[in-house]
Amino acid sequence: MSILIDKKTKLIVQGITGRDGSLHTSMMKEYGANVVAGVTPGKGGTTHEGTPVFDTVAEAMEKTKANTSVIYVPPAFAVDSIYEAADAGVKLIVCITEGIPANDMMKAAPYVKAKGARLLGPNCPGLISPGLCKVGIIPGQICKKGDIGVVSRSGTLTYEAIWALTSAGMGQSTCVGIGGDQVAGTGFIDCLEMFENDPGTKAVVLIGEIGGSDEQEAAKFVKKNMTKPVVGFISGRTAPPGKRMGHAGAIIAGNAGTAQAKLDAFAKAGIAVANSPTEFPALIKEALGSIKNGARKKTGIKKAATKKTTAKKTATKKTAKKAAKKATTKKTTTRKTAAKKTATKKAK
Repeated sequence: MSILIDKKTKLIVQGITGRDGSLHTSMMKEYGANVVAGVTPGKGGTTHEGTPVFDTVAEAMEKTKANTSVIYVPPAFAVDSIYEAADAGVKLIVCITEGIPANDMMKAAPYVKAKGARLLGPNCPGLISPGLCKVGIIPGQICKKGDIGVVSRSGTLTYEAIWALTSAGMGQSTCVGIGGDQVAGTGFIDCLEMFENDPGTKAVVLIGEIGGSDEQEAAKFVKKNMTKPVVGFISGRTAPPGKRMGHAGAIIAGNAGTAQAKLDAFAKAGIAVANSPTEFPALIKEALGSIKNGARKKTGIKKAATKKTTAKKTATKKTAKKAAKKATTKKTTTRKTAAKKTATKKAK
Protein backbone atom coordinates (compact mmCIF):
# COMPACT_ATOMS: atom_id res chain seq x y z
CA MET A 1 0.00 0.00 0.00
CA SER A 2 0.97 3.68 -0.21
CA ILE A 3 -0.32 7.20 0.24
CA LEU A 4 -1.09 9.92 -2.35
CA ILE A 5 0.34 8.15 -5.43
CA ASP A 6 0.27 4.63 -6.86
CA LYS A 7 -0.18 2.76 -10.15
CA LYS A 8 -3.45 4.63 -10.78
CA THR A 9 -1.70 8.03 -10.81
CA LYS A 10 -2.06 9.84 -14.15
CA LEU A 11 0.51 12.62 -14.30
CA ILE A 12 0.73 15.98 -16.06
CA VAL A 13 4.11 17.74 -16.19
CA GLN A 14 3.91 21.53 -16.17
CA GLY A 15 7.07 22.88 -17.78
CA ILE A 16 7.82 19.62 -19.57
CA THR A 17 9.96 21.20 -22.32
CA GLY A 18 12.24 23.09 -19.93
CA ARG A 19 15.61 21.78 -18.77
CA ASP A 20 14.47 20.38 -15.41
CA GLY A 21 11.04 19.33 -16.64
CA SER A 22 12.51 17.42 -19.55
CA LEU A 23 15.18 15.67 -17.48
CA HIS A 24 12.90 14.56 -14.67
CA THR A 25 10.04 13.58 -16.97
CA SER A 26 12.30 11.01 -18.59
CA MET A 27 13.40 9.75 -15.16
CA MET A 28 9.81 9.53 -13.87
CA LYS A 29 8.73 7.63 -16.97
CA GLU A 30 11.72 5.32 -16.65
CA TYR A 31 10.67 4.55 -13.07
CA GLY A 32 7.18 3.64 -14.24
CA ALA A 33 5.15 6.82 -13.70
CA ASN A 34 2.22 7.20 -16.08
CA VAL A 35 3.00 10.62 -17.61
CA VAL A 36 -0.02 11.31 -19.78
CA ALA A 37 0.63 14.92 -20.80
CA GLY A 38 2.89 17.93 -20.62
CA VAL A 39 2.03 21.63 -20.53
CA THR A 40 4.07 24.46 -22.03
CA PRO A 41 2.24 27.58 -23.27
CA GLY A 42 2.84 28.11 -27.00
CA LYS A 43 3.90 24.51 -27.67
CA GLY A 44 0.50 22.88 -27.69
CA GLY A 45 -0.06 20.28 -30.38
CA THR A 46 3.53 19.02 -30.28
CA THR A 47 5.05 16.06 -28.49
CA HIS A 48 8.06 15.87 -26.21
CA GLU A 49 9.83 12.53 -26.12
CA GLY A 50 6.59 10.79 -26.94
CA THR A 51 4.41 12.77 -24.51
CA PRO A 52 1.68 15.06 -25.95
CA VAL A 53 2.09 18.73 -25.03
CA PHE A 54 -0.78 21.16 -24.43
CA ASP A 55 -0.96 24.94 -24.04
CA THR A 56 -3.00 24.76 -20.82
CA VAL A 57 -3.65 22.38 -17.96
CA ALA A 58 -7.38 22.59 -18.68
CA GLU A 59 -6.82 21.18 -22.20
CA ALA A 60 -4.56 18.44 -20.83
CA MET A 61 -7.15 17.50 -18.20
CA GLU A 62 -9.94 17.40 -20.77
CA LYS A 63 -7.99 15.04 -23.02
CA THR A 64 -6.33 12.79 -20.41
CA LYS A 65 -8.47 12.92 -17.23
CA ALA A 66 -5.27 13.14 -15.15
CA ASN A 67 -5.37 13.38 -11.36
CA THR A 68 -1.88 14.68 -10.53
CA SER A 69 0.37 17.48 -11.74
CA VAL A 70 4.03 18.24 -11.08
CA ILE A 71 5.43 21.73 -11.59
CA TYR A 72 8.94 22.39 -12.98
CA VAL A 73 8.36 26.06 -13.73
CA PRO A 74 10.61 29.06 -12.84
CA PRO A 75 9.63 30.99 -9.66
CA ALA A 76 8.18 33.95 -11.58
CA PHE A 77 5.52 31.73 -13.16
CA ALA A 78 5.19 28.88 -10.64
CA VAL A 79 2.39 30.45 -8.57
CA ASP A 80 0.27 30.94 -11.71
CA SER A 81 0.94 27.28 -12.54
CA ILE A 82 -0.42 26.27 -9.13
CA TYR A 83 -3.59 28.32 -9.63
CA GLU A 84 -4.00 26.95 -13.15
CA ALA A 85 -3.76 23.34 -11.99
CA ALA A 86 -6.23 23.92 -9.16
CA ASP A 87 -8.71 25.64 -11.49
CA ALA A 88 -8.43 22.78 -13.98
CA GLY A 89 -9.45 20.22 -11.35
CA VAL A 90 -6.13 18.52 -10.59
CA LYS A 91 -6.43 16.74 -7.22
CA LEU A 92 -2.74 16.52 -6.29
CA ILE A 93 -0.40 19.37 -7.24
CA VAL A 94 3.31 18.84 -6.57
CA CYS A 95 5.43 22.00 -6.85
CA ILE A 96 9.17 21.39 -7.08
CA THR A 97 10.05 25.05 -7.72
CA GLU A 98 12.21 26.86 -5.15
CA GLY A 99 12.19 30.61 -4.50
CA ILE A 100 8.45 31.36 -4.50
CA PRO A 101 7.72 34.33 -2.17
CA ALA A 102 5.94 33.43 1.06
CA ASN A 103 3.39 36.20 0.48
CA ASP A 104 2.30 34.52 -2.75
CA MET A 105 2.02 31.13 -1.09
CA MET A 106 -0.10 32.55 1.73
CA LYS A 107 -2.78 33.10 -0.93
CA ALA A 108 -2.12 30.11 -3.15
CA ALA A 109 -2.10 27.39 -0.44
CA PRO A 110 -5.60 28.13 0.93
CA TYR A 111 -6.89 28.63 -2.62
CA VAL A 112 -5.84 25.10 -3.60
CA LYS A 113 -7.44 23.71 -0.45
CA ALA A 114 -10.68 25.55 -1.16
CA LYS A 115 -10.73 23.90 -4.58
CA GLY A 116 -10.72 20.49 -2.92
CA ALA A 117 -7.17 19.72 -4.07
CA ARG A 118 -3.91 19.02 -2.24
CA LEU A 119 -0.68 20.95 -2.76
CA LEU A 120 2.69 19.40 -1.94
CA GLY A 121 5.50 21.94 -1.70
CA PRO A 122 6.71 24.29 -3.01
CA ASN A 123 10.49 23.85 -2.77
CA CYS A 124 10.12 20.11 -2.28
CA PRO A 125 11.60 16.97 -3.88
CA GLY A 126 8.17 15.46 -4.44
CA LEU A 127 7.27 11.93 -3.42
CA ILE A 128 7.73 8.30 -4.36
CA SER A 129 5.86 5.08 -3.65
CA PRO A 130 8.60 2.52 -4.36
CA GLY A 131 7.72 0.05 -7.09
CA LEU A 132 4.54 1.96 -7.93
CA CYS A 133 5.07 5.59 -8.92
CA LYS A 134 7.44 8.53 -8.68
CA VAL A 135 6.47 12.21 -8.88
CA GLY A 136 9.33 14.67 -8.51
CA ILE A 137 13.09 14.33 -8.15
CA ILE A 138 13.65 11.66 -5.46
CA PRO A 139 16.14 9.14 -6.91
CA GLY A 140 14.28 5.90 -7.46
CA GLN A 141 17.39 3.69 -7.43
CA ILE A 142 17.88 4.14 -3.68
CA CYS A 143 14.31 3.14 -2.80
CA LYS A 144 12.93 -0.26 -1.88
CA LYS A 145 9.31 -1.33 -1.66
CA GLY A 146 8.24 -1.94 1.93
CA ASP A 147 6.24 -0.69 4.91
CA ILE A 148 8.14 2.29 6.41
CA GLY A 149 6.72 5.74 5.70
CA VAL A 150 9.04 8.73 5.41
CA VAL A 151 8.08 12.41 5.71
CA SER A 152 10.65 15.18 5.67
CA ARG A 153 11.18 18.93 5.39
CA SER A 154 14.65 18.36 3.94
CA GLY A 155 15.21 16.96 0.47
CA THR A 156 18.74 15.62 0.86
CA LEU A 157 18.03 14.20 4.32
CA THR A 158 15.07 12.39 2.78
CA TYR A 159 17.50 10.65 0.46
CA GLU A 160 19.88 9.83 3.31
CA ALA A 161 17.05 8.34 5.38
CA ILE A 162 15.80 6.28 2.44
CA TRP A 163 19.29 4.94 1.71
CA ALA A 164 19.85 4.05 5.38
CA LEU A 165 16.57 2.12 5.43
CA THR A 166 17.18 0.39 2.10
CA SER A 167 20.73 -0.58 3.11
CA ALA A 168 19.29 -2.23 6.23
CA GLY A 169 16.75 -4.15 4.17
CA MET A 170 13.84 -1.94 5.23
CA GLY A 171 11.60 -0.90 2.34
CA GLN A 172 9.37 2.15 2.19
CA SER A 173 5.63 2.50 1.59
CA THR A 174 5.79 6.16 0.49
CA CYS A 175 8.47 8.82 0.94
CA VAL A 176 7.20 12.40 1.02
CA GLY A 177 9.24 15.59 0.92
CA ILE A 178 6.96 18.37 2.16
CA GLY A 179 9.46 21.16 1.48
CA GLY A 180 11.27 23.62 3.70
CA ASP A 181 9.49 26.89 2.90
CA GLN A 182 7.67 28.91 5.55
CA VAL A 183 4.32 28.27 3.86
CA ALA A 184 3.76 24.71 2.62
CA GLY A 185 0.66 23.14 1.15
CA THR A 186 1.01 19.85 3.04
CA GLY A 187 2.48 19.49 6.52
CA PHE A 188 3.72 16.79 8.87
CA ILE A 189 0.31 16.19 10.44
CA ASP A 190 -1.35 15.66 7.04
CA CYS A 191 1.18 12.95 6.18
CA LEU A 192 1.18 11.36 9.64
CA GLU A 193 -2.59 11.02 9.49
CA MET A 194 -2.40 9.36 6.07
CA PHE A 195 0.35 6.97 7.21
CA GLU A 196 -1.67 6.10 10.33
CA ASN A 197 -4.61 5.16 8.11
CA ASP A 198 -2.51 3.28 5.54
CA PRO A 199 -2.57 -0.49 6.23
CA GLY A 200 0.68 -0.85 4.30
CA THR A 201 2.67 1.38 6.66
CA LYS A 202 3.96 -0.06 9.95
CA ALA A 203 6.24 2.76 11.16
CA VAL A 204 7.13 6.33 10.21
CA VAL A 205 10.36 8.31 9.94
CA LEU A 206 9.86 12.05 10.54
CA ILE A 207 12.67 14.45 9.62
CA GLY A 208 12.42 18.01 10.86
CA GLU A 209 14.67 21.02 11.10
CA ILE A 210 15.00 24.32 12.91
CA GLY A 211 12.48 27.10 12.32
CA GLY A 212 8.76 27.32 13.00
CA SER A 213 6.77 25.02 15.25
CA ASP A 214 5.60 22.32 12.82
CA GLU A 215 7.62 19.62 14.57
CA GLN A 216 6.12 20.51 17.97
CA GLU A 217 2.60 20.30 16.54
CA ALA A 218 3.47 17.00 14.88
CA ALA A 219 4.75 15.65 18.21
CA LYS A 220 1.43 16.51 19.88
CA PHE A 221 -0.42 14.72 17.07
CA VAL A 222 1.78 11.64 17.44
CA LYS A 223 1.18 11.46 21.17
CA LYS A 224 -2.57 11.86 20.85
CA ASN A 225 -3.40 10.01 17.61
CA MET A 226 -0.66 7.68 16.37
CA THR A 227 -0.71 3.97 17.15
CA LYS A 228 2.20 3.30 14.81
CA PRO A 229 5.73 4.05 16.04
CA VAL A 230 7.38 7.27 14.87
CA VAL A 231 11.12 7.93 14.98
CA GLY A 232 12.57 11.36 14.30
CA PHE A 233 15.54 13.52 13.45
CA ILE A 234 16.10 17.27 13.82
CA SER A 235 18.70 18.99 11.67
CA GLY A 236 20.34 22.33 12.43
CA ARG A 237 21.20 21.67 16.08
CA THR A 238 24.28 23.90 15.90
CA ALA A 239 22.71 26.69 13.85
CA PRO A 240 23.11 30.21 15.34
CA PRO A 241 19.89 32.13 16.18
CA GLY A 242 18.76 34.71 13.62
CA LYS A 243 20.61 33.14 10.68
CA ARG A 244 18.77 31.24 7.94
CA MET A 245 20.26 27.83 7.29
CA GLY A 246 19.45 26.38 3.87
CA HIS A 247 15.67 26.49 3.56
CA ALA A 248 13.59 29.64 3.73
CA GLY A 249 11.82 28.29 6.81
CA ALA A 250 14.97 27.16 8.59
CA ILE A 251 15.52 30.22 10.75
CA ILE A 252 15.32 30.43 14.53
CA ALA A 253 13.04 33.24 15.68
CA GLY A 254 12.35 33.04 19.40
CA ASN A 255 12.37 29.83 21.42
CA ALA A 256 9.84 27.84 19.36
CA GLY A 257 12.11 27.32 16.37
CA THR A 258 15.17 25.99 18.17
CA ALA A 259 16.39 22.45 17.73
CA GLN A 260 16.21 21.88 21.49
CA ALA A 261 12.55 22.94 21.65
CA LYS A 262 11.77 20.38 18.96
CA LEU A 263 13.83 17.65 20.61
CA ASP A 264 12.03 18.32 23.91
CA ALA A 265 8.66 18.02 22.15
CA PHE A 266 9.71 14.71 20.57
CA ALA A 267 10.88 13.35 23.93
CA LYS A 268 7.58 14.35 25.55
CA ALA A 269 5.66 12.53 22.79
CA GLY A 270 7.78 9.38 23.12
CA ILE A 271 9.41 9.81 19.70
CA ALA A 272 12.86 8.21 19.61
CA VAL A 273 15.36 10.63 18.05
CA ALA A 274 18.30 9.65 15.86
CA ASN A 275 21.60 11.52 15.97
CA SER A 276 22.14 10.53 12.34
CA PRO A 277 19.89 9.09 9.61
CA THR A 278 22.00 5.92 9.79
CA GLU A 279 20.42 5.21 13.19
CA PHE A 280 16.87 4.99 11.82
CA PRO A 281 16.84 1.22 11.14
CA ALA A 282 17.90 0.34 14.69
CA LEU A 283 15.39 2.76 16.22
CA ILE A 284 12.56 1.39 14.07
CA LYS A 285 13.39 -2.22 15.00
CA GLU A 286 13.39 -1.25 18.66
CA ALA A 287 10.11 0.65 18.36
CA LEU A 288 8.36 -2.19 16.51
CA GLY A 289 9.70 -4.68 19.07
CA SER A 290 8.32 -2.56 21.91
CA ILE A 291 4.88 -2.57 20.32
CA LYS A 292 4.91 -6.38 19.96
CA ASN A 293 5.80 -6.78 23.62
CA GLY A 294 3.78 -3.78 24.75
CA ALA A 295 0.78 -5.66 26.19
CA ARG A 296 2.99 -8.03 28.17
CA LYS A 297 5.17 -5.20 29.43
CA LYS A 298 2.22 -3.08 30.44
CA THR A 299 0.65 -6.03 32.24
CA GLY A 300 3.91 -6.66 34.04
CA ILE A 301 4.13 -3.05 35.11
CA LYS A 302 0.55 -3.15 36.34
CA LYS A 303 1.16 -6.34 38.32
CA ALA A 304 4.34 -4.99 39.81
CA ALA A 305 2.57 -1.79 40.75
CA THR A 306 -0.28 -3.80 42.31
CA LYS A 307 2.15 -5.90 44.37
CA LYS A 308 3.92 -2.76 45.51
CA THR A 309 0.64 -1.11 46.49
CA THR A 310 -0.54 -4.25 48.33
CA ALA A 311 2.76 -4.51 50.23
CA LYS A 312 2.52 -0.84 51.13
CA LYS A 313 -1.04 -1.26 52.42
CA THR A 314 -0.05 -4.34 54.46
CA ALA A 315 2.91 -2.50 55.95
CA THR A 316 0.66 0.44 56.83
CA LYS A 317 -1.88 -1.86 58.52
CA LYS A 318 0.88 -3.57 60.55
CA THR A 319 2.28 -0.22 61.64
CA ALA A 320 -1.19 0.96 62.62
CA LYS A 321 -1.79 -2.21 64.68
CA LYS A 322 1.55 -1.83 66.47
CA ALA A 323 0.81 1.80 67.22
CA ALA A 324 -2.66 0.94 68.53
CA LYS A 325 -1.26 -1.88 70.73
CA LYS A 326 1.44 0.42 72.08
CA ALA A 327 -1.08 3.12 72.84
CA THR A 328 -3.35 0.61 74.64
CA THR A 329 -0.43 -0.76 76.70
CA LYS A 330 0.65 2.74 77.64
CA LYS A 331 -2.89 3.67 78.60
CA THR A 332 -3.27 0.53 80.78
CA THR A 333 0.07 1.17 82.49
CA THR A 334 -0.93 4.74 83.21
CA ARG A 335 -4.23 3.59 84.74
CA LYS A 336 -2.49 0.96 86.94
CA THR A 337 0.02 3.53 88.18
CA ALA A 338 -2.76 5.99 89.00
CA ALA A 339 -4.69 3.26 90.86
CA LYS A 340 -1.61 2.33 92.93
CA LYS A 341 -1.04 5.96 93.89
CA THR A 342 -4.68 6.33 94.99
CA ALA A 343 -4.51 3.11 97.05
CA THR A 344 -1.31 4.26 98.78
CA LYS A 345 -2.88 7.60 99.71
CA LYS A 346 -5.94 5.88 101.22
CA ALA A 347 -3.73 3.50 103.24
CA LYS A 348 -1.91 6.46 104.73
